[in-house]
Amino acid sequence: MYILRCSDGSYYTGSTTDIFLRLMQHQNGEGANHTRKRLPVELIYTEEFDRIEDAFHREKQVQGWSRAKKEALMSGNIEELRRLSKGK
Repeated sequence: MYILRCSDGSYYTGSTTDIFLRLMQHQNGEGANHTRKRLPVELIYTEEFDRIEDAFHREKQVQGWSRAKKEALMSGNIEELRRLSKGK
């Protein structure tokens, strides 16, 4: 599972079995529509999983999060991540 920062400052969350290939695809405009319109992109966070199904599940989970919660995850601020999770 990975998070990209797009040229407009937005985040894109995805999952793949080959992060280097997928990043190259995004940079070449062959990725998702969101990133294609916001090039260049920068890889800013990754999590590794043994099974792609687990990565996909995590991708969907993180996609539903607020920007603040994603930023807490990416910065490793577990306390803030917990605080934001309780806010629902």
